[in-house]
Amino acid sequence: MIKAKDIMTKEVITVSENTSIKELSELFIKHRVNGFPVVDDSGLLAGIVTEKNLIEQSKNLHIPTVIALFDAVIYLESDKKFEDEVKRYNATQVKDIYTSKVKTVSPDADIQDVASLMAEKGIHSLPVVENNKILGIIGKLDIIKGMAQT
Repeated sequence: MIKAKDIMTKEVITVSENTSIKELSELFIKHRVNGFPVVDDSGLLAGIVTEKNLIEQSKNLHIPTVIALFDAVIYLESDKKFEDEVKRYNATQVKDIYTSKVKTVSPDADIQDVASLMAEKGIHSLPVVENNKILGIIGKLDIIKGMAQT
């Protein structure tokens, strides 16, 4: 049975939360990957930043509907969501756009389980971790190469 460790890319390019959006854009162009793991100062996995995160950063800002009642402004939508959108819209660093809740797999995960997770969750880049340390990353092409081996 083929495992994640057999198909993962071992030389993982990572970014930090302080990586600029400009530098991130250049990395996507240079390396032609779907996403980069975001690591903290200790080199441990903090999240992932994808092409989708970068593209969404440039989409139009949605102004929420509000009602003015006396001297108060009442949001009809989540004001937290609006705050997040403003942060995303004005992003200058990876920390403003990355996803902190990232799906990962262990090095011993079966390729079928990895493929199922990627397909069901719409994941294009899946970090392979052990004790929150990045050992590799699996992309869609890695899955296809693994299927060709069986």
